[in-house]
Amino acid sequence: MANINEEMNMQMRNQSSVPDYAFSNDNSESERKSYKLYNFRRPDKFSKDHLRALQDLHREFSRQLSLILTAYLRMRVEIEVVSTDQLTYDEFIRSMPSPMTIGIFELNPLPGQILLSLSFDILSSIVDRMLGGLGLSENKQRELTDIEEALAKKVLERIIKNLGVAWSNIIPVQGNIIGLDNNYQTVQIASPGEIVALITLEIQVAGKYFGLMSICFPYPVLETVLSNLSTQHIFQAKGIIATTEDRQKMIQKLNTSNVDVCVLFGSTEISLDEFLDLKEGDIIKLDTKLTDDLIVKVNNEKKYFARPGTLNNNICVKITEEYDHQKDLLKHYYKDNEI
Repeated sequence: MANINEEMNMQMRNQSSVPDYAFSNDNSESERKSYKLYNFRRPDKFSKDHLRALQDLHREFSRQLSLILTAYLRMRVEIEVVSTDQLTYDEFIRSMPSPMTIGIFELNPLPGQILLSLSFDILSSIVDRMLGGLGLSENKQRELTDIEEALAKKVLERIIKNLGVAWSNIIPVQGNIIGLDNNYQTVQIASPGEIVALITLEIQVAGKYFGLMSICFPYPVLETVLSNLSTQHIFQAKGIIATTEDRQKMIQKLNTSNVDVCVLFGSTEISLDEFLDLKEGDIIKLDTKLTDDLIVKVNNEKKYFARPGTLNNNICVKITEEYDHQKDLLKHYYKDNEI
């Protein structure tokens, strides 16, 4: 019996002489190599690079759309990307306020449907402007009338068309609006557990009305183009197109812009008393001659020299050359030093 106890004590001493880390390290290494954490309820299907590419793409989209809506509505519209996230379709539905005007559309040949929503504050301001108003926004939430819905559809068509232009850096697409709705609960373009990419943009109209625009891409819609959805690919494609088609498109958009043009016929100095005594029929002597070049200003910047004249009984000027600051200084120098 004593011999058995001695053998057991010897085995226990031998086992205790082996350090604990000899076992713990092997186990931790095998655990790290054998599995990784995976959330079955919400798997990450879009990588960080995909989300960055989507954000860059829609930043360009927001800049172009700001110009288009500003020219179309004749009032200042600013749009900025706020966030780019991935979440489940059910989480997206529950996070959206109601009511909102929701456009259901496709970007052919991409499969599936996409959602684009506009908050009521912004849409009511845009519709009021389209109806000839000042672009005032309504505070009380309500459903759109049939006429307002038709106008809202026109606005969404312009937005979707511009979105298709932005996506041309990834794949040539054609936007096609399918319908409108005002409640996310009645719209089902994906299963509740499906992952979606959500791009949220903030819109500012006339410097005083703020609202959100959201674009929801279900994962199956973008699955076939994920290999092209990278920041590097977007900038490479944009560099190729920007030298030809984009330049022409930008020029066409700028052609609709309004600029202030004025002609400076001359200047003079008078006292305050003389100014207060001015009346109809008085003559003010300017510091220019009939043979002197006049200065044409564009948006208050000196741009051209011109000569005065008449055309069809209207006073006009003929542009002779581009404005030269040195030439203008020399003209005043010689005039100031005349004997």
